[in-house]
Amino acid sequence: MLVDAPADPAYFSDALPQHIADDLTERGWSQHNIFLPADLTLALAAECRGLTRSGALQSAGVGRGRMQAVRPAIRGDRILWLKAGQSAACDRYLRIMEHLRVALNRSLYLGLDEYESHFAFYAPGAAYLKHLDRFRDDNARTVSVVIYLNPDWLLEQGGALRLHPLGKCTEDISPQASRLVLFLSADMPHEVLPATRDRLSLAGWFRRRPDKPLTPAFNGLG
Repeated sequence: MLVDAPADPAYFSDALPQHIADDLTERGWSQHNIFLPADLTLALAAECRGLTRSGALQSAGVGRGRMQAVRPAIRGDRILWLKAGQSAACDRYLRIMEHLRVALNRSLYLGLDEYESHFAFYAPGAAYLKHLDRFRDDNARTVSVVIYLNPDWLLEQGGALRLHPLGKCTEDISPQASRLVLFLSADMPHEVLPATRDRLSLAGWFRRRPDKPLTPAFNGLG
């Protein structure tokens, strides 16, 4: 189900989170083609490019703790975590996601406590092999979020997010600017395919308190 409606708190309606909730319940993922206002998308893309040029983004690792390591053959993006006060564009984006967090809790009773997010920059040829977003020893990540910042993206340029829904055909989602994709962190294997041009996005996670059980209505989704 696709909803082409921008999502600033000033005009954020209940329709969008309800569509997302329905999609997550029925199939474990949701796509919305025009989520961020155009001016905010452009501002975030410019900020990501500027941070990349300045060397502020760092090569992302795989694993966690003492086992974490940079392995470009597995994961080739460079990232920088967002912080409140980092920029006007980032603060505006984080307010939008806070509004969405509250709305999803109303719809699905997920007990989502916070949202974390980082810029992700993939140079041409970089990829991220098939994986899950939730760590085996930490169940805090509940809903994964990707928002793309690439204007005028062409299908032949690659860079798709490939979802692997259990028992179903794969879904390839092109990283077109302002597109929002959400999926259940524990249940949706996915990968990032290589592209022929720079690929910019915001990756994030709605989190709940570790070890907090899901509501009975939400158990078994995906």
